[in-house]
Amino acid sequence: MRTAVIIVAAGRGSRMGGALPKQWQSLAGKPVVAHALAAFAGMQVLLVIHPDDRGLAEGIGVPFVDGGATREASVLAGLRALEGSGVEAVLIHDGARPLVSRALIGRLVAALEEQDGAAPALPVTDALWRGVNGRVAGTVDRAGLFRAQTPQAFRFAPILAAHLAHQGGAADDVEVARAAGLDVAIVEGEENNLKLTYPGDFVRAEAILKGREMDVRIGNGYDVHAFCEGDHVWLCGVNVPHARGLLGHSDADVGMHALTDAIYGALAEGDIGRHFPPSEPQWKGAASHIFLSHAIGLARERGYRLGNCDVTLVCERPKIGPHALAMQAELARIMEVEAGRVSVKATTSERLGFTGREEGIAALATATLVRT
Repeated sequence: MRTAVIIVAAGRGSRMGGALPKQWQSLAGKPVVAHALAAFAGMQVLLVIHPDDRGLAEGIGVPFVDGGATREASVLAGLRALEGSGVEAVLIHDGARPLVSRALIGRLVAALEEQDGAAPALPVTDALWRGVNGRVAGTVDRAGLFRAQTPQAFRFAPILAAHLAHQGGAADDVEVARAAGLDVAIVEGEENNLKLTYPGDFVRAEAILKGREMDVRIGNGYDVHAFCEGDHVWLCGVNVPHARGLLGHSDADVGMHALTDAIYGALAEGDIGRHFPPSEPQWKGAASHIFLSHAIGLARERGYRLGNCDVTLVCERPKIGPHALAMQAELARIMEVEAGRVSVKATTSERLGFTGREEGIAALATATLVRT
């Protein structure tokens, strides 16, 4: 399902104070909205802004449109901008929520496979009071009450129709959806997915980000494939002409296998064989990008992004240098990361061992995953 993201950043945030609206204020060295955007890396994103903030938005590097006088009007502006683009689902997120995780995004996207709408929320656990003139005037039963969060996820056509039909005054997009008769599933929210409203919220967000910076995982991968009859080899997703092929249950892409195992290793998820057993015939001759896509997708579901990776191919021939940049680009494309996070290089074993005797190719890989 083709999914787009609308990040609403057109508000003025008067309760926060400061010279800039809160979504443009600095948090850990970059604008709040930039942190929100980072969580959706690799997805189609549209930013909805206040017209006065165009100069700020131009430095962010994603498409943007002007919003309206209310949040509803801004969301509708974003939906209309996506209309006709082939988008089938949309996540609508507040630009002042900078700490949304990839795991939460994954839960929402998965929920849309069976639902018209889904939104994250946390059950209310504190006692609730009504107050009048600074005094407790009564209590409220908290049973069945939830604290709503964003992003809120919907099938595109129904939520566009709901916004077009709504008369205004909704607290969020779930209220708009329900007014149109749409069912909205509740998915588990996250305490850290806070909305910055008051100055003290920045202090808390800074502390959360500092803690995330420490959650770094490193994995290593190693793979070997023997030469066999053939006229080419697959290495890091690139078809390289050669006098021989590589023997394997799948396409024998030794470099991609090593990298896939490095990512699984960083997640403590075993190796390719655990997820794609060679005893199962459907993986016979399979393209290795299937394995790598699964591994990086699993990392994102767990709330990690690829910090960087490094693949070393060990062989006498074929010569890797002429193809290294293409391999780098292909691995980056498969993992939906910038090429600067991917390294592909080669070495020989100085004619020693099985690689030196040109009996096969070995590959080593290291991958670093960082909590988002």
